[in-house]
Amino acid sequence: MKIVELTYPHHYNPEIDDQSVCAIGFFDGIHKGHQRVLQTAKKTAEDLNEKLAVMTFTPHPLEVLKKNQTHVTYLTQLEQKKAILSDLGVDLLYLIHFDLTVAQLEPQMFIDYYIVNLKINHLVCGFDFTYGHRGAGNVHTLPNHANKRFDITIVEKYSEDNQKVSSTRIRQLLAEGKVDRAKNLLTRPLMTRGTVIHGHKRGREIGYPTANLAIDPTQALPGLGVYYVTVDIDGEIKHGMASLGYNPTFDDSSDHQLIKFEIHLLDFNEDIYGKQISVYWQKFIRPEYKFESVEGLIDQLKQDEVEIRQLF
Repeated sequence: MKIVELTYPHHYNPEIDDQSVCAIGFFDGIHKGHQRVLQTAKKTAEDLNEKLAVMTFTPHPLEVLKKNQTHVTYLTQLEQKKAILSDLGVDLLYLIHFDLTVAQLEPQMFIDYYIVNLKINHLVCGFDFTYGHRGAGNVHTLPNHANKRFDITIVEKYSEDNQKVSSTRIRQLLAEGKVDRAKNLLTRPLMTRGTVIHGHKRGREIGYPTANLAIDPTQALPGLGVYYVTVDIDGEIKHGMASLGYNPTFDDSSDHQLIKFEIHLLDFNEDIYGKQISVYWQKFIRPEYKFESVEGLIDQLKQDEVEIRQLF
């Protein structure tokens, strides 16, 4: 997959064989709804014997337009998004660096500059796609702005259980701990990537050593609790029980406000400090509890382990 990063103004001149059918959108999560758009573009590209392109943006427009007002998180970090799009057979990825200048482009200017000038012959987008200053351009204005210079396909809303499949819906499911239902809409488990760091080492003292993870705070996370996860360590998949929360049984006044993310890896006893690992959220096990004693916590952890082992 060829990746073309574009700032404004850019000086990129497409090659003669870069004429393409292009799917456009932010595509956070690349969920089932997004996949309908991408599959439509892929089928059209195959029918026309042209390249399949995707145009997306970085960072999320809200990071620019509501800086210091909104904490933006991503269902798929940029590197994961690139990998998924490559696996889906995308030939050409146009990555527009979104800033205030791009945000202020009038809809016609956006279309002329980013669609016509890049030799896009057919644009595919979702029914709710908007473009240009304050989102003034939409699927209703698109034919006028295209002015017959490229074809357009609008992909209608995709729903399951009488609800639109959207990044917002997936975030709500994650907040409720329903990572298995989010997995169904994403077509893959939510992935969190982080670096193993040193913690208080209490888990080791009670027979449940944990890998503590430092993660990029822009990664979307599920609600607090205990989960069954699978973990990719150097290409090998391990099973684990993850705790996301405040460790209320051990009330440290120094850091009790900090959310901690730690994983007990089952049947694993290697030193992985400093390693980058990928965690895949599979199933919610229980909420986070404050136990009256460490012994009570150990008994619960034993029950959690039995339940998780039954899952695989």
